[in-house]
Amino acid sequence: MPELRWEMTVFDDPLGGKIVLWPYLPCVRMPAKMRPREWDGLALLCSEDEVQSLREEEDQDKTSPGIHVESASASGTTLGMLVKDLQELDIDGPSIPDPERIRLLRHAENSRGGMPIYPIEPDIEDEDWADLQSKWADEQVKLRNLIATIGRSRRWAKTRKGAISMVNRSKWATPDLGAAATVCYAWWSEEGMALTEELSRIRTRRISSRLRGALADMRDLSGKEPNWWDSDSGPILLTPVQQAYLPSLQNSLFACEDVEKVVREG
Repeated sequence: MPELRWEMTVFDDPLGGKIVLWPYLPCVRMPAKMRPREWDGLALLCSEDEVQSLREEEDQDKTSPGIHVESASASGTTLGMLVKDLQELDIDGPSIPDPERIRLLRHAENSRGGMPIYPIEPDIEDEDWADLQSKWADEQVKLRNLIATIGRSRRWAKTRKGAISMVNRSKWATPDLGAAATVCYAWWSEEGMALTEELSRIRTRRISSRLRGALADMRDLSGKEPNWWDSDSGPILLTPVQQAYLPSLQNSLFACEDVEKVVREG
């Protein structure tokens, strides 16, 4: 069980610039004082298609407020369990699409004439990534994972209770926000049940190399637009990371030696 902390992790790339891993809770609007202020580009841990889906879901929610939350709540899925538990807490949420990712996405689009935005997950045309997704799907349908869905509510409650001791203190995290962290961890745990340790390592290692590739692309922008970033030590790439995933991604990123080229959106 990972440490559930609220502080950002900063990776100083030896080639220049920084990658800021910012922990957030899915479906929850984070307190303003917890939000990062200084950054020059945005990396989202999803595909380009998913980034577009975020925008579409926002438009749909404006037309029919709460439609996605209601749909999730009635779905009987782990997302539905997440939404129902969060609704019982005194927090700003739940909301769908993910309020922090869509907030940061819109900020990046509208600031400084448009900050670079990087969808970090490869598209399905990428053969290695498609193979990984296929193996993950195979694990999900194996008998042992189908059996694991039995007693999910009991396992969820046990996981949530066990996560209480792993939530770090913060002067900006209320008790209800801490409780939300345990709910989000239970959801993260259920979602990742079919992802074996080896598949998880491959996935996280690829994401780490692509994060470094996104930062490399930001450095290349300096030749076209000198001094376009604010920091004296190079550009800052902000990466919102689900709190439960932060320790794993941090460890992988700090050990990463590969830099995979990534093209910014648009």
